[in-house]
Order: sequence, then C-alpha cells, then structure tokens
Amino acid sequence: MNMNTIKKEITNEIIINKSKFITILTNISSKEEIITKINNIKKEYKDATHYCYAYIIDNQEKCSDDKEPSGTAGLPILNVLKQNNLTNILCVVIRYFGGIKLGAGGLIRAYSSSASEALNKTQITPLTKGYNIIIEFPYENLKQINYLLKDYKIYKYFGNKITYSFNIEEEKYINIENQLKKLSNIKTKKPITITS
Repeated sequence: MNMNTIKKEITNEIIINKSKFITILTNISSKEEIITKINNIKKEYKDATHYCYAYIIDNQEKCSDDKEPSGTAGLPILNVLKQNNLTNILCVVIRYFGGIKLGAGGLIRAYSSSASEALNKTQITPLTKGYNIIIEFPYENLKQINYLLKDYKIYKYFGNKITYSFNIEEEKYINIENQLKKLSNIKTKKPITITS
C-alpha cells in the first residue's frame, strides 16, 4: 500500500456552534519533533480549552482526546489520517469552547470535519522508499560524481577529500550504485522515506 504525506504545513479554522476549531497539519520525522510541535502549539494558543491530536509515524500511531470525552476527538482525527493513507504526519485540533455543548456525536463530527477540511486545503503527496547516502571521494572524481548526481539536492563538504550527503529513491540508487562504488567510498546508507 502506498503511503502519503503532505507537501507543507497548513493551519485551518472552522466555527461550530460558537466553538472555534483550529487545525494544524504538519509533517514530522521523529517523536521528539511531535513533542516539540505540541508544546509550541500550546504556547502559541495558550488560552485554548483543548489540544486534541493524532499522529502516525513509522507504523506507530497515537491519539489524544485532551479532556474531551473518550473517543470523541483523537480517534476521529486519527481515522481521517488513516483513511488518506498518511504517515509521518501530526494533526492537532485546538478548541476554544464557545459555551454550547456539542454532545458526543457532535464532537466526533466536529473533530473529523476539522481534520478533513484542513487536509482538503493541502497537497497530499506520495512517499517513496529511499536512502540518505553519504559518500567520500577524491577531487579527480568530482566531474563524474556531479554528472551522476546532477538531479539531486546535495550537501557538500570540501576537505582533503570531498563529502556529499543526499537523499535518493531506492530504484534510482540501484541504477547508479555500481558507478558510485567505483568512484567513491560510500560512508553511510540509511533507509528513509522520501516525499516526491
């Protein structure tokens, strides 16, 4: 099954029965990033009533109702993410209570709608399997290496030898692996997911 993520972070706001729901959808690549992001959101929207969220990363998922009745906030958000085959994603819905109780069914609909509407306003993009590669090579191989990697964003370091770090899709790497091995010393090859 192909997994997706979003191109860029989005913030969306809807009002339901005088309650304000602000949804923030963002890419994440680690659990540390999730904690930092949620803490920053709590600082930015410090007078909000609830900070409900769901995330999916590396086949792990978690959701929080943040004092809303159990199963009425985090799970509906998580379900929206799952229905769209999303991963490496965090969705936080911030609620400012407007004085009118929505009831369990109303809350489920409100949190689902908040996540769905934000998702409809951003671009979903497929994730592909790939690698983060770090290579080291002598200056005389610079021309050939640059030609091989001309389509990639490369972080370059020039010392006694040249060090390049770049991300590459799995099938593209397989196609140039032998040439890279001839021309350079492959220092590290870490599996990653890449947004197209």
